[in-house]
Amino acid sequence: MMTTLFRIVLVVVSLATFGVVIQKIRRSKMRLEDAVFWVLICVMVVIFALFPAVPDALSALLGIYSTANFLFLFMIFILLMKTFTMSLHISELERKIEELAQNEALRDVKPEGEKKREPKSRQAKP
Repeated sequence: MMTTLFRIVLVVVSLATFGVVIQKIRRSKMRLEDAVFWVLICVMVVIFALFPAVPDALSALLGIYSTANFLFLFMIFILLMKTFTMSLHISELERKIEELAQNEALRDVKPEGEKKREPKSRQAKP
């Protein structure tokens, strides 16, 4: 069973997180895909706080003694999954950066007899 104080804390923290996400979206500092994830998490936590029977039933179903422990375990699992997907995305971006750097290095190399191309940062501006 969740205490009233714990439920209030869940709602306040969720609404604060929701506010930060909306602010980041307005300032174009967050991708829409990431914002949707955080908004869904906020909504889910508010639902859990307003309808405590849902997490109580889920924790009993899973054999977890405390509803609060279930909520923490659930959030840890969700955040681990998010971290995993972000790691995959970062790996893909690093691979693309490496490929772009290699292509740029190969483009700078010219066959013998041709003048070597100056990197863009060193070229004179008109």
